[in-house]
Formats: sequence, structure tokens, C-alpha cells
Amino acid sequence: MKISDYAECDATGLAQLIAAREVSAAEVQRAARAAIEQVNPALNALVGDLFDEPLACDADGPFRGVPFAIKDLAIHAEGVPTRLGTRLTGRGIPFPHDTELMARFRQAGLAVLGRTATPEFGFNAATESVANGPTRNPWDVARTPGGSSGGSAALVAARALPAAHANDGGGSIRIPAGWCGLVGLKPTRGRTPPGPDFDEMLGGLAIEFAVTRTVRDAAALLDAVHGAGVGDKYEIRPPVRPYAEEVGAPPGRLRVAVTARSWSGTAVDPEHVQAVLAVGRELASLGHVVEEASPSVDWEPFVKAQLAIWTCFVASGALGLSAALGVPLGPEVLEATTLASVEYSQRLTALDLHDAHHVCNTVRRAVAGFFQRHDVLITPTVATPPPPLGTLDANDASLGAEGWMDKLFGIIPFTPLFNVTGQPAMSLPLAETSAGLPIGVQLVGRYGAEDTLFRLAAQLEQALPWRARRPKAVIARHAGSPGGN
Repeated sequence: MKISDYAECDATGLAQLIAAREVSAAEVQRAARAAIEQVNPALNALVGDLFDEPLACDADGPFRGVPFAIKDLAIHAEGVPTRLGTRLTGRGIPFPHDTELMARFRQAGLAVLGRTATPEFGFNAATESVANGPTRNPWDVARTPGGSSGGSAALVAARALPAAHANDGGGSIRIPAGWCGLVGLKPTRGRTPPGPDFDEMLGGLAIEFAVTRTVRDAAALLDAVHGAGVGDKYEIRPPVRPYAEEVGAPPGRLRVAVTARSWSGTAVDPEHVQAVLAVGRELASLGHVVEEASPSVDWEPFVKAQLAIWTCFVASGALGLSAALGVPLGPEVLEATTLASVEYSQRLTALDLHDAHHVCNTVRRAVAGFFQRHDVLITPTVATPPPPLGTLDANDASLGAEGWMDKLFGIIPFTPLFNVTGQPAMSLPLAETSAGLPIGVQLVGRYGAEDTLFRLAAQLEQALPWRARRPKAVIARHAGSPGGN
């Protein structure tokens, strides 16, 4: 299979070719390896080398050996070292078991070729860890692809992979999707399994899934992995039919709210504002009821609550690893804002964390009331184009934990709210800047309503197609076949 032909296919298309025996899974995987090796020197999106062989998977699963990669955070595969984006773990810690989601990726027939880069403990909207160096955006290698799923997003945007694992605790699927021109779905809380190592990730803020290039891939992948695992804390109502059947189905006449005003008061880039308003006009032309409206959010207590939850999560990981590995915490093994987060969390009390979750409850119920009157909310995914590398420097000792959180949330004011509410939210690459950089537009649905988002996203994919847009660091159209195939 030619690399250029491989790069034009999404995961569903590759699975169809394999099922029809027009190409073998091994040929597709060789093309993927060659594609990754072509772009990764410019992107630095991998952690370590590609695996010598793909991790074992079910050849009869729906994806039939389609190439994939896992983010080096939260998920893990039996015997494969994981570093969590930090020097603290050295060369990585191998676990003796798969996580539940990893087992489902295998059952789905996804052939994992390697691990993708993440910032330290995922606590950044850029992927620039001291442990692994900066990961670069294929649209402009002087800019970040976003975080914390930046390694996965960079490889998928460069068309070296059709899809890759990602997780999202404050926007970490949607942010890199927005800045890399991808489809990034954060499913409803409880839709994908967090076990066995977590009962709920990041105090219930985080969930795992993937980044893709097409809506149909996101739907097919969610069909393959959704549902509670044994012993999970929550079990959400399953969909009434496969998500893949929602792609192309009529969405009906939806009540759509549109806002480009950030709840933080942060100024939003004018081109991002115009992109959101243009999507609103397009939806109106398609027959939906569209109005400018927004839920009300008291931003200062919201951010304070997030700071408590995030710093406790980071501290739990860092202190636990320090004790297990016998490695003292310090600047030799942790970045400055991580150390500051550990120190901040140690000054908190149990009541502080309880109060943080009480704030989340208040926010969640207020936003749920807004969605009694609206089916979907449209916002920018992020407030700006992807910033230059170094803008979000987690090793900046001048910031402290509070300064770091303020800096992050200033540039990502639209995504974290829906980690608190648990609603499904999806970034779509519906526009681009005058400089040719992607603009992500976020669609937020009611709790449990991924079906609505898939129907609406597919309608927008047809009305405002993005398939022809290609980043600079991408597989060459004329690239030949690896290994003579």
C-alpha cells in the first residue's frame, strides 16, 4: 500500500479495505510505520521508538488491524512502560495488566504501534514536557499542537495515523483537536471505562477516548469501546442504536444556542468569534432554531475549585510515585509548576476539596437548567490560534500553582466547564484563520446525548467540509510504497 494512499484513508476506510482483502492489515501497518517515521522527526510526537511489533489485537474486530497509538498517560498496556510525561518515572513503569479501555481497543482490532507524547501528568494545554521535549503542530512546527493529547493529535493531523487515543480532564481531547484541525469528542462522563486503576479519573473531571479526522470514525470507535467495566462506579444508559447509525441521520430541528463570549472574560480572537457566528448562521440556514445565548458561570470560584481538584490529582500521582520508587521530589524530576501544585495541595484540607466539589455541583445544576431550554450549545473550542512553543511553559518557576492555573484557563476558557458538567462535547475543524491555521468549533450536547452531536456534526461535516485541508508537515501525496508493496 502506498503511503500516500494510506494517508488519505480514515480508520473506517482502512478497515473496509482490509475486510474486502484489497490490502492486508500488515501492509497498512507498514505504511503507517513509514508515515510516522517520515513526520515524527519534525513533530516529536512519540515517546520512545515505535514498538517492534504492534500490540496484539483481535484481527476480527471491527477495525481489523488498523494502526493506532496510545497516549502515555492513564491508559496502559500489560508490560509496556508508561512515563506519564515526567522524569520521575525514569524510562517508564510497566503495569502487569491492561486497563479496561486498552483491552477494548485490542478487542476492536486496533493495532497499537507506539505511545504518544503528553505533558507532565497531563497538566498543560501544550505538550512540551522536560522529559520528552516539545511536540510540534503539523500546521506550523513553531506552534504547539495543544495538550495534553498533543502527541496523538499531531500524528493524526499529519495523516500518519487515522486515529489515536486521547483523554480529557479540562479540554485535553478538544484543545488539540481544535488546534490541529481534527474531530475531538469528549464523551459523557461514564461513557468509557476508567478502570481498574481509577473509579473516576481526576475527581470525575476526566474521561478517555480518542482524536480522529472524521465524524464517522469517532462514532464507530465509540461503538467499539463504550459501556461500564466490571466494578465501575457509574453505569450510564446505553445508546438506543449504534452511534455509527447516527452519522448521516437527520438531526431534526434543534434548538441551538451560540456564544463566542468566554465565561472568564478573556478576549477571544476575532477570527474565532466570526467562525462561531458563521456556524450559527449555517445552522439557521439548515433549519435549526438558533439564538445567541449562554449559561451563566461564576468564573472565580469555578477556577478555584478546579485548582483544588487538579493539584490534588497531580500531588497524588507525584507523591505516590515518589514513595513507590524511592525518588525524592525536586526540580531534578519534576517541573516547576508540578512542584508548586504538590506544595499547594499539601496546604489544602479535606474540607477545601469538599468545597471544591460543592462548587462543581452548583455549576453542574445551573448549566443543566440551561440545557433544558437548548439542545446544543456552540462555542469556540479555544480562545486563540495555537500559541508559539514555549508560551505555556510548565517549568516556569515564577508562576506558582495559582498563576499556572490562571494562565492555562485564560487561553482555554471554553472547554473545562463541560468536564465539570460531564456533558458530551466535540470540537470540529469548521474554519481556518487568515494564516491557514485550523479553528475548532465546540458543540456541546445534553448529558448522554452523543447521538444528537453525531447527527449534527455529520450535517456540518457535509455543509462545511474540512477533508481537503492539509497541514504543512504531512505525508507527501507522491510517497511510494514501504517494503515494495
